[in-house]
Amino acid sequence: MNGLSGKSWRESRIGRFVPGLVLLFAFAHFAHHLVTALPVPLLPFIRDEFNLDYTSVALVVSAFSIPYGFSQLPAGWLADRFGARRLILVGISGVALSGLLVGLSTSYTMLLVALFLMGVLGGGYHPSAPAAISQVTEPSRRGRALGFHMIGGSASYFLAPLAAGALAAVWGWRMPFVALAVPAIIFGGVFFAILGRRERAARTVRASAQPVAGAAKPDGAVEKIDWLRMGTFLVLTSVSAAAVLAAVSFIPLYLVDVHGYAEHNAAIGVALFYSTGLWSAVAGGYLSDRIGRVRVVVLFGLLAGPAVAILDLTGSTLIVMGLLVFLGVGMYARAPASESYVVGHTPGGKRSTVLGMYYFGSMEGSGVLAPVLGYLIDHYGFSTSFLFTGIGLLVVAIVCAVILLRGSPSD
Repeated sequence: MNGLSGKSWRESRIGRFVPGLVLLFAFAHFAHHLVTALPVPLLPFIRDEFNLDYTSVALVVSAFSIPYGFSQLPAGWLADRFGARRLILVGISGVALSGLLVGLSTSYTMLLVALFLMGVLGGGYHPSAPAAISQVTEPSRRGRALGFHMIGGSASYFLAPLAAGALAAVWGWRMPFVALAVPAIIFGGVFFAILGRRERAARTVRASAQPVAGAAKPDGAVEKIDWLRMGTFLVLTSVSAAAVLAAVSFIPLYLVDVHGYAEHNAAIGVALFYSTGLWSAVAGGYLSDRIGRVRVVVLFGLLAGPAVAILDLTGSTLIVMGLLVFLGVGMYARAPASESYVVGHTPGGKRSTVLGMYYFGSMEGSGVLAPVLGYLIDHYGFSTSFLFTGIGLLVVAIVCAVILLRGSPSD
């Protein structure tokens, strides 16, 4: 990789912090989200072309996010039983091909169908990638490695809205989908070949290795899942993510309709939110390695609710942008802590399945909440809708925190 042998990469400063495969997965994560990051920042353009109300606009978000959430469940199960490589290929190149169809859509119905297909094909990536990464990292460094992997997705959600705004201002909202889908399709095929070569090399090593009687499991896998704690944890992290993502999906329209932003500039708010993942994901993973996964996720849930509730109460654009940064930091700090907790408290053969449940909850939750929030905005305005969402999140966070912190919060 860049002229480094496997040994020299592992001995380099970067290699000691994050294995080479994690770096490759960060690029794969970037490719996976190149087109999935586009619908929200382009909503003002789509709304104007098809003359949509807020509820119809929310269906654009849900047309992707609802099947995206549902597809995590079967994809996680399939990854545990048949391997992750093919699912990752579909999750990158398949998603990009669907994004190309979005860019070629000529009607609102065709747009929804293409987004639905994108969601169905996209489910294979997230349940597969963290489980694969956990196999090449020590448990004590797992949070940092998963945080580094998150940088790829953060970079997509940061850069894609900026590119989309610039391209859409000149050539219309369809061009960003077409322009960004092509390189993602190519990368998916290349990454598929790289993983195949590494899998073959790993099989050769395993075949020549001699098992050691009584040896500890290298990745710290557990034998049995504590479903009370796992279920409570999944509810907390999923509801926290779903509520924040649903609120953020309306930020471009909020900036246009309330603060008078030009449509091509409204994507700045979304880019600002996702830009925090370029550093806070690694910081959150490192923090979870030091103080525990549960504490990081509980803290985010307790703070995110009030932050969402006051998004529109001050009327200040500067405060709104500050709150978006705050929510983005917490959102991305929470993600590697959540993945690390699931991986560390799940037997090796079930990790992708439980990760699929985790992603199902957060993604499906945001897909369901978006139309509800759109309906509330249509009838009660942004302030009341954000307030209700934030209060609901805070209540859920308090209940889950009481259950989790009575157990082993250092997990």
